[in-house]
Amino acid sequence: MRIIPLFTAADSVVDLINADYDILPVLSRFSLPLGFGGKSIGELCASSGINVDVFLLVVNFLLSGEIDHKSLSGISPVEIAVFLHNSHDYYLNYKFPHIRVNLMAALDPAHSDVNPVIVKYFDDYIRQVEVHFRYEENHLFPYAVALVEDGDTRCYNVDLFSRQHDHDVEGKLNELKNIILRYYTTSVPYRMYDVLVDIYNCEYDLQKHAQIEDCILVPLLKELESGKI
Repeated sequence: MRIIPLFTAADSVVDLINADYDILPVLSRFSLPLGFGGKSIGELCASSGINVDVFLLVVNFLLSGEIDHKSLSGISPVEIAVFLHNSHDYYLNYKFPHIRVNLMAALDPAHSDVNPVIVKYFDDYIRQVEVHFRYEENHLFPYAVALVEDGDTRCYNVDLFSRQHDHDVEGKLNELKNIILRYYTTSVPYRMYDVLVDIYNCEYDLQKHAQIEDCILVPLLKELESGKI
């Protein structure tokens, strides 16, 4: 297993990407522009109006699976909610449509009976994710803002979110992936292989997204609820 060191504000943005290029979509969700030059992480965040502590907390967690608890206490849950909101926008308005276009192009005309079933499964999955995200947009993220601004916990609490948080949303792509892997034949397999790579990556990415909610946002909100910070 490759061990990736924790990054600091002084480290190069390019070195961060070279350590694990899967971090590239995360940079896009922070709205960080391309054309890094020789900038450090701190310089890029400063020039883009991004809180470098939030960026490093998220990035180092995604790379290592470890939470920097010293940094966590100084982070606003609102800033994490903004990042998660940007992630929702990335999935719904870019990643899912991108996969769908490639999926439609990869379907073999010889399977006119099965193709509509596969497309319907994917579309139903997207609608399910939309419901999941809408709940967070309408309840969890506004609650984070209200809690930071006036400490109001009467209308909601984070335990309600934890009890209903549907982790199976991230795993439901697994069924579609297995159907294609086990049973779908095509005369142009490289197209469907590309779709499968996208599905695998998206499945993994959604798992990490849920971990940011569970391991960063939820603990921050619980701390605020308990009055410790």
